[in-house]
Amino acid sequence: MGRAGTGTGGEAVAAVVAGPLLLLLLARPPPASAGDSGKSEVGLVSEHFSQAPQRLSFYSWYGSARLFRFRVPPDTVLLRWLLQVSRESGAACTDAEITVHFRSGAPPVINPLGTSFPDDTTVQPSFQGLAPTCAYVFQPELLVTRVVEISIMEPDVPLPQTLLSHPSYLKVFVPDYTRELLLELRDCVSNRSLGCPVRLTVGPVTLPSNFQKVLTCTGAPWPCRLLLPSPPWDRWLQVTAESLVEPLGTVAFSAVAALTACRPRSVTVQPLLQRSQNQSFNASSGLLSPSPDHQDLGRNGRVDRSPFCLTSYPVTREDVDVVSVHFQPLDRVSVRVCADTPSVMQLRLSTGMDSGGSLTISLRANKTEMRNETVIVACVNAASPFLGFNISLNCTTAFFQGYPLSLSASSHRANLIIPYPETDNWYLSLQLMCPENAEDCEQAVVHVETTLYLVPCLNDCGPYGQCLLLRRHSYLYASCSCKAGWRGWSCTDNSTAQTVAQQRAAALLLTLSNLMFLAPIAVSVQRFFLVEASVYAYTMFFSTFYHACDQPGEAVLCILSYDTLQYCDFLGSGAAIWVTILCMARLKTVLKYVLFLLGTLVIAMSLQLDRRGIWNMLGPCLFAFVIMASMWAYRCGHRRQCYPTSWQRWAFYLLPGVSMASVGIAIYTSVMTSDNYYYTHSIWHVLLAGSAALLLPPPDQHAEPWACSQKFPCHYQICKNDREELYTVTLTPARGQLLL
Repeated sequence: MGRAGTGTGGEAVAAVVAGPLLLLLLARPPPASAGDSGKSEVGLVSEHFSQAPQRLSFYSWYGSARLFRFRVPPDTVLLRWLLQVSRESGAACTDAEITVHFRSGAPPVINPLGTSFPDDTTVQPSFQGLAPTCAYVFQPELLVTRVVEISIMEPDVPLPQTLLSHPSYLKVFVPDYTRELLLELRDCVSNRSLGCPVRLTVGPVTLPSNFQKVLTCTGAPWPCRLLLPSPPWDRWLQVTAESLVEPLGTVAFSAVAALTACRPRSVTVQPLLQRSQNQSFNASSGLLSPSPDHQDLGRNGRVDRSPFCLTSYPVTREDVDVVSVHFQPLDRVSVRVCADTPSVMQLRLSTGMDSGGSLTISLRANKTEMRNETVIVACVNAASPFLGFNISLNCTTAFFQGYPLSLSASSHRANLIIPYPETDNWYLSLQLMCPENAEDCEQAVVHVETTLYLVPCLNDCGPYGQCLLLRRHSYLYASCSCKAGWRGWSCTDNSTAQTVAQQRAAALLLTLSNLMFLAPIAVSVQRFFLVEASVYAYTMFFSTFYHACDQPGEAVLCILSYDTLQYCDFLGSGAAIWVTILCMARLKTVLKYVLFLLGTLVIAMSLQLDRRGIWNMLGPCLFAFVIMASMWAYRCGHRRQCYPTSWQRWAFYLLPGVSMASVGIAIYTSVMTSDNYYYTHSIWHVLLAGSAALLLPPPDQHAEPWACSQKFPCHYQICKNDREELYTVTLTPARGQLLL
């Protein structure tokens, strides 16, 4: 289960992978209330959401997982998941383990194969999975119970509540720059119990139970209070009150919400469009001289001590591409960090399309300003910033466990990578600390350069991976597809990687095995099948350079774009099989060439629709085989003998050629995997080319390719080519006659 977000409403994302035992994991619903015992509660409505089923596959990279995205309506108090798995019937279908991950706000970060992540990456624990043996289909359904009668708590205003058998649903709005939220129960009276038998559950239902805050007031010191530091800003916070007395008992109390405001200090920068002569820019500190509204800046650019709780640095967001964003301070210089208040930067990742990449944060402190006794501590949090550096350094806010960073004189750099950050506003908080003596930090100021960006894949998956953009309906997310035995989230795990020598050997196998096509090219030229020879040459050329470009790391050569080479390779393979079978049918010349052209055009169209569809090659090849079988059957009936008539043709050409083609197809469809691809696909090249050389029909035995078939007494000679049906007329001079 992944970490959940902090929004009242939001989205739940589930990723599904398959393994060896049939196990259906259901999301655990919240504790059942009194209304779940067959009686419907007043003020609650039910809604149902479903998505089309998806076929599961063995997990090899993140693209193998099937992603489902559900939007959870606001004021939802109960979620029930119905997960259904079906499998193909038959003895070959064994039980398989279906593992489901839930996360709010972003796709789950999973690691079924136990591979390593890049350095400085924060992830959740992983699990192990294996491959299923047949097809499994997974379909999720979400049943939502939403409250429509909800009480709104106004700050510092007691809200009377009476609990009977049903819970009471409350909510309070937390504005920006709220430092603390205090929930308090007052004037609690119960007719069947002592004390205050009330339980408060604070937080949205999309949170896992261990992230929600629970306050049980039975036996607690009076008044009963719950203090939430740095609650999520600019949203409604859901509160559920439940009675802990007998079903017929009642509890009356007053709920009070008190908000502690945080007074921000905004750094004055010079706007690009509002330059004025009475403002001067200080390049060393990145601050301008104070404006009338910002008299809190002291001498030498140092911030005087004042009742501010943070210093806000404005940040610009630059959308570069899909799932690619750059953040930088508005003045494009370093951030000034001191000891009196945290320096806070807001990273807006709340567009709904920012959770499919990796958030990278790099900090670098100025060496000359760092002292041995000073330390810069930083926290990265979602929903609200961490402000309690003087109290603790665990980066924990009300509902979020942040990510800590630190800079010191011995280590002036720090990096953090967050895969699939939750859809929310993120905050980077920095503050200067002196653990041994706090007085040493009073006058200290350190400038920190920040590099903040969101990218689809970290380092573009490196030299041994390819960053692929995945899509589920309108939702986009990216993942790395690794090669050459490299694994991991960013293809940085080399535990099973191939050496450079192995990579070059694999590249040579895949490229040089295409030289086997010289055999069908030579046979075609010798038998005057020039069109067929051109197709084989096209296939050999593009297959060679496609596999040279398809290699990772050191052994790679691309003469064209990868997509172009792949398309031409697939087209050449399909056309080679198509022309070989039609050539075996021995059709009339004009009809054969018309079918050559039409079939190639159909294959080109089908590859454009679905490049890896099995019917792209299988369909045209079956059609060509039907034509060949029909022509052979016609000749058998017309000649009243088997066609071809020569047993040598069957024994030394047709049967070996068909056997090679059958073995090649079996390897291509059943044996070939990503681990043995270099060897099995090279064998496929050899078998495909060898079968084409053997299956090509022999030349016509009735006449020589070019011969004079008839002589006329008028000294004209009509030379006929039986294969091309072309006629050549020559005139031989006789006695007393001129050659015209």
